Amino acid sequence: MPVALPSSPALMAEIFNTINLGLIVVDESQRVILWNTWVEKHSDISTVQALGKLLSAAFAEAPSPAFANAVASTLKYGLPVMLSNALHRSPLPFYPRDEELHDKKRLHQSITLTPLTLDGRRCCLIQITDASTSIKREKILRSHSEVLKKEATTDSLTGIYNRRFFDEHFKMALATGIRSNTPLSIFMVDIDFFKEYNDHYGHVEGDKALVAVASALKAQLQRASDVAARFGGEEFILLLPNMSQLMAEQFAEKLRLAIWDLSIPHAMSRIVQRLSISVGFSTYTKAEAKDPHSLLRTADAALYEAKRNGRNRCYYLPLPEHKLDKPTTPA
Repeated sequence: MPVALPSSPALMAEIFNTINLGLIVVDESQRVILWNTWVEKHSDISTVQALGKLLSAAFAEAPSPAFANAVASTLKYGLPVMLSNALHRSPLPFYPRDEELHDKKRLHQSITLTPLTLDGRRCCLIQITDASTSIKREKILRSHSEVLKKEATTDSLTGIYNRRFFDEHFKMALATGIRSNTPLSIFMVDIDFFKEYNDHYGHVEGDKALVAVASALKAQLQRASDVAARFGGEEFILLLPNMSQLMAEQFAEKLRLAIWDLSIPHAMSRIVQRLSISVGFSTYTKAEAKDPHSLLRTADAALYEAKRNGRNRCYYLPLPEHKLDKPTTPA
């Protein structure tokens, strides 16, 4: 329902010019009959310049077509219209005004158009709110949310995914493999004699070695669907969808050589004088018709065999015919 404009010109003028939002009133022909101080400040157009002009000609730059259509609709049908900032960021040429900073970018605006009756004529009240602060607040909150999300899924030391992320991703990847009848390979990686490395070189150097190993492992991934994560301590895990057993065998050796080629000295290693890894891996294929949920335990068992057979090597195990108990991996 149209609202009647209060009949106290002096009081209303003071309110209009004090309020912290833009107010414009146009008559039925879209000529400006009110132009408050806020609008003056942010448009650089004085009230004297604007009064009596067509709204489309009152600004130095033309309003957006969406705004012009909204004004015409409000005057024609007598219904309020809102132009949300989400869809119409800056319909009018309003700019920040500061003694020290003059930003050339338009203000983000939220605009409400309301029909009103003045001296028996239908007019349109245009209220403009500066939405810039809200936009900045949303960006800050979004940024904080992204940081928290990253912290929740990323290992703080190495920068790769953590165990929590892997566990959730593994469930989805396995379900996809089962549903689409595509293979899925898992690689369990453990740094050989890492306790001895830490004891000899210290935890600072141990952390550096973990970061180097994580980076080298991640560098072997080629697809967005491939995942490398720190599984815990000196143990890492990689998940590669749509990778057959033959490809997995080649990839496992590629992982081992990537760490070997880092040439990180390891004086306390019982097998070589260089940092090395053991890799256990397994592949799920639907054709085998075996328990897909034993894939992770099978890769862990393969790692156990790689370590038991001398370390610095890769070992493959097929999925078992029956449920596999989790082995105790050698230190």
